[in-house]
Amino acid sequence: MTERVVTLAVTGASGSPYFIQLLRNLLAAQVSVNLLLSSAAKVVIKTELGLQVPENDADLPAFFVDYFSDVIENSDVSSNLRPQLNVYGKTDWMSPVASGSNPARTMIVCPCSMGTLSAIAHGASNNLIERAADVILKERRQLILVTREMPLSSIHLENMLKLSQMGVTIMPASPGFYQQPETIADLVNFVVGRILDHLDIKQNLIPRWGD
Repeated sequence: MTERVVTLAVTGASGSPYFIQLLRNLLAAQVSVNLLLSSAAKVVIKTELGLQVPENDADLPAFFVDYFSDVIENSDVSSNLRPQLNVYGKTDWMSPVASGSNPARTMIVCPCSMGTLSAIAHGASNNLIERAADVILKERRQLILVTREMPLSSIHLENMLKLSQMGVTIMPASPGFYQQPETIADLVNFVVGRILDHLDIKQNLIPRWGD
């Protein structure tokens, strides 16, 4: 198993296809993923993808391991080995991501709602996503927020500026069109490919400019 660990948080902003494709590519790259989902994220995932995510947090690990079984290195949830995909509930304060003594090197919030953006910018830790982001900030590690909202209010912009000045990468889900996309998947791949670039993970989802 690779030693690289990434925390991927999913909030209630629109953009579930970005999350699914990003997680699939992280697992295919043999990255160990800590997956965190908000309650609103489950609703949006069902609305946008027709995917019924279990309400009970205890059922999440088996659900996602089964869904991504084709790319997970160790899909046996009963194995004694640390699974490649670890899923934690919003109040699982004993999870590794809740402490600076055992954080991932990188955390991505994809998609990131403006509510979560605000909570991170102001140091709130009311749930595991907010706490995990707070840990990443205080430990001065890599935090990427894939924001998805329009138009943006002055509050949103001020929060983004505040976080950017702290070293956070603000990456709006704004796909380019120079690759001449033909499908929605092409647009999703553009955003996911750029995220993977920032993680230094090799990807061939999108063509390089000038190639």
